[in-house]
Amino acid sequence: MTQRSPSPILCIGSVLWDMIGRAPGPMRQGADVPGRITRLPGGVAMNIARTLAQFGQIPTLLSAVGRDSEGDELIAACAQHGVGTDHIYRPADLPTDRYMAVEGANGLIAAIADAASLEAAGARILAPLSDGSLGHADAPFAGTIALDGNLTASLLAEIANSPAFAAADLRVAPASPGKAERLTPFLSHPRCTLYVNLEEAGLLCATRFDHAESAAAALLTQGAARVLVTDGAGPAAEASPEGVISHTPPQVTVARVTGAGDTFMAAHIAAEAKGHRREAALSRALVAAARHVSGDTQ
Repeated sequence: MTQRSPSPILCIGSVLWDMIGRAPGPMRQGADVPGRITRLPGGVAMNIARTLAQFGQIPTLLSAVGRDSEGDELIAACAQHGVGTDHIYRPADLPTDRYMAVEGANGLIAAIADAASLEAAGARILAPLSDGSLGHADAPFAGTIALDGNLTASLLAEIANSPAFAAADLRVAPASPGKAERLTPFLSHPRCTLYVNLEEAGLLCATRFDHAESAAAALLTQGAARVLVTDGAGPAAEASPEGVISHTPPQVTVARVTGAGDTFMAAHIAAEAKGHRREAALSRALVAAARHVSGDTQ
């Protein structure tokens, strides 16, 4: 294993407040039960950045956060978690985004992601990649970029073909199954690694899969350069031209589900940044996600 010094990792996408209601027992639609409600810094890009920081990496956010009181508080919370916010776009006319979810012991019951301000900001959040702050036309950013699917479909398609991203090690996740098909342009990107769950893989391939290994292999036939497919407590797989590998995650008691995929992606990026090979990186990512699901992390 070759140890490399941390270099900045850009995390592009949603940064917002997570409002999560959790019940200790199973829930059904329409249930009204006691539980706990928490408010935490969240959003896919923020979740990835926070986990990267926990693993000793240097994450920097590109997103949109309003200049309202909630936005100021969110920026301060990001800094407390060791996440860079110097390049975040702060519009005065847009509110800070929010995410609301309800979880039971049987998993996610329902969720709504209000990323309207991020979508309205559009390409303005990417200005540092072309104005010289983080890159420019003659020297595009050449490090790792973690990108989430909360951006609009048109902006994601533009990014997939943008010279500003051409030199980057691009890692992309859809954010939710409802946004999986937004990632179709990245199936032909030669420097992109996709992180999806089993349902999202099926949506990208217009079919259904029973196992992560078959889903990962199918995504390669669709043109993907490399993919990682998770399946909850079932085996996860990574597929690349080197072949398909698979590992089963540790079995844990589920205490929460929101952010598990983000934790997996960040832990995998961090493991590879530290020089771990395919099998070790996948294993470490699954362990980190299991710890998150069990509630054994902040």
